[in-house]
Amino acid sequence: MNAALKRFRIVAWIVGTFLIALVLVAMPVKYVGGEDALVTVISPIHGLCYMVYLVLGFHLAQQAGWRFWPETVGLLLGGTVPVGSFFVERWAHRRILAEHPQAADPKVRGSEAA
Repeated sequence: MNAALKRFRIVAWIVGTFLIALVLVAMPVKYVGGEDALVTVISPIHGLCYMVYLVLGFHLAQQAGWRFWPETVGLLLGGTVPVGSFFVERWAHRRILAEHPQAADPKVRGSEAA
């Protein structure tokens, strides 16, 4: 479970970062500046990363034993809203640690106790 959680957290941050870059930088440059080079580059990268996000999110939800609705669907839709993946990643991380304490990284848990 720990490995699935780490993979999901990394991909959630990548997806969120590329979606923010697409919506707040590339799209305004395209529609205000008339230059679509950034959209041509960032859009496919975000799309590919979002597909990986979907697979890893579904895998994490299955390992956690979450219901399809609303937990799994909410987790998967987090990558479609700018900054949504950051909030969903944090929510999933907290929930996994609450439901499955063995998923906590021993190094992190040891430093909190000290």
